[in-house]
Amino acid sequence: MSDTISPAGGGSESPAVSSALTGRTGAGTVPGTRGRTTIADSVVEKIAGMAAREVPGIHSLGSGVARTLGAVSDKVAGGRSSVSRGVKVEVGERQAAVDLDVVVEYGVAIVDIAADVRTSVITAVERMTGLEVVEVNIAVDDVRLPDDEDEGAGDGRVQ
Repeated sequence: MSDTISPAGGGSESPAVSSALTGRTGAGTVPGTRGRTTIADSVVEKIAGMAAREVPGIHSLGSGVARTLGAVSDKVAGGRSSVSRGVKVEVGERQAAVDLDVVVEYGVAIVDIAADVRTSVITAVERMTGLEVVEVNIAVDDVRLPDDEDEGAGDGRVQ
């Protein structure tokens, strides 16, 4: 049985016509009339975010403002962090493009980390969704210094 993957929110055509005309088909799948599988953009964002975070040398994802706002919302919303923070995707019928904002650990080779992140994201998204990843753009927004984790935990004058 083959599934056709189509963008979230379909048109008014019959399922067979809609699948054949607008579906995202995974690598090696043949469009069929047995149904349609849709993959939301947020799913691709989460896959890309998890794949990027697994690379050694990546401290976190998101710009400084996004991380600050995320830290506040995490505390208000019950302490869960957003896997897709710092990740934006554009998903077409058969292809996806990914933009990442990352913070790297001090001392790592940024060019090597970027290449590793790119490979990890492409592999994960293509394997899990069947979409061809045409580009992964990486913006290194910050470097986490070794003493950054000690901020606020030091011996201040007031406790």
